[in-house]
Amino acid sequence: MKKANFILVLLLLFSTVLFAQKTFTLSSKDLGGSATQKQEFNGFGCSGTNESPQLSWKNAPEGTKSFAVTMYDPDAPTGSGFWHWVVFDIPANVNELLSNAGNVKSNIAPKGAIQSITDYGIKGFGGPCPPEGHGFHQYIITVYALKTTTLGLDENVNPAIVGFNLWNNTLAKASIIAYYKR
Repeated sequence: MKKANFILVLLLLFSTVLFAQKTFTLSSKDLGGSATQKQEFNGFGCSGTNESPQLSWKNAPEGTKSFAVTMYDPDAPTGSGFWHWVVFDIPANVNELLSNAGNVKSNIAPKGAIQSITDYGIKGFGGPCPPEGHGFHQYIITVYALKTTTLGLDENVNPAIVGFNLWNNTLAKASIIAYYKR
């Protein structure tokens, strides 16, 4: 009886590993559960380094022709949230953004990727800067696997237009959330 139970447990473990689906996944070497001074914006009363986090993704679905990455704060006291980073037209053969790739002057972002304006009114990464005493804000970083090579947009487009185009072209998406307060 013990031998039969042992064999059954092994079969269940093996089948779980064998048949487990590989899901589209986003991760970061720079972020745990919280953002830090390294990511915090430098302006609007904040004095961080404003360095975008390293991001990597795996298991994109078949048919992926490009990627996009966004960072959004739904807790911002604006009535519509706050877009901190919008980068799209990332080539399909890329699966990582290096630390500080959101700095458009650094030229670290992948060739061909477009970083459009944020709700700060700047191009590239604009880190967390919640109002003092407003509590924790969640910063949702999402990578989108897209069915198109380009969105046909330029660097001057606003986040709402990018979002509309992402919605129409997304095959899969994966997110991580980092929290931050001042």
